[in-house]
Amino acid sequence: MHSCGHEVTHDLSNRPADRRAGFARWFEGRDCTGCWKAARDEDSAGKEAWLAAKRAAEQQAATEWAAQFDMPPLEGPEKARAWGERSRHLLVTAAYSVLVSEEGTWDEADWAALEDKIRTVTRAGWWIDQRDAEGSDLPELLDAARSDDIGTENPFR
Repeated sequence: MHSCGHEVTHDLSNRPADRRAGFARWFEGRDCTGCWKAARDEDSAGKEAWLAAKRAAEQQAATEWAAQFDMPPLEGPEKARAWGERSRHLLVTAAYSVLVSEEGTWDEADWAALEDKIRTVTRAGWWIDQRDAEGSDLPELLDAARSDDIGTENPFR
């Protein structure tokens, strides 16, 4: 009898005799395969719903932030743009916290100059690539951004 209450017959003949009792106890402490799979699938659906809600909230915050600070739209495939917007938002707000507001030594004029550099990088993939970077690294990362990471006004590029 499994812990879920279902009775399933298991063939323990391939186990050594001195290990069968322990293995039978192990089965008793677990759900049967059907219940285990159902719980796993239900848990998976719950995680997917939680992750979708989290991503939607992050996307809304990133969109509002981009509008508030006049950030340009990112270039790339739709899915990459959304991910890039979230990555840009998280990295830039982390950089502001470290460089200006918390223990930072930057003033608002220094930050305004960095914001101008931030606006020049419009390739979503660049922001996705930097998603694990520390906020304090943002100035150096922006200085190292290649010309193909920086946007252009040329619509035929």
